[in-house]
Amino acid sequence: MLDGLSEYGYWGLLLASFLAATVLPFSSEVVFAALIAAGMDVWTCILFATIGNAAGGATCYYIGRLGKTEWLEKYFKIKPEKIDRTIRWLHGKGAVMGFFGFLPAVGDAILVALGFMRANIPTVMIAMTIGKFLRYAIIGFGTGQIISWL
Repeated sequence: MLDGLSEYGYWGLLLASFLAATVLPFSSEVVFAALIAAGMDVWTCILFATIGNAAGGATCYYIGRLGKTEWLEKYFKIKPEKIDRTIRWLHGKGAVMGFFGFLPAVGDAILVALGFMRANIPTVMIAMTIGKFLRYAIIGFGTGQIISWL
């Protein structure tokens, strides 16, 4: 399905990147690489992919915020003191864990967990966007390098 999104250029990449960053099992790298191979501007591809992926990551974060910490006490028998301590940590330095939102499979879970535990929104969003940008920059220039060898 995502292969067809490359026909829509940058906007197809943005949509593919958004879908890939949600809990849906998609991979935007196929569209990303296809557009670079087709001669599209690498920096513009990185920009659109980062925006789409960050918006999808924010969606995961806000899905997590729909949860209630009381569920941890009730269903997992975690003591309120431990939950409070974790939330305080996540409001500070722990929120930079959003950087790892770019990781396949576990990145979505990290962002949902950060939302669930009410981690600092600006810190999570900035760290997450930096991680996603770096990921696409590496993939973009790596793909360009591989294409130049062919």
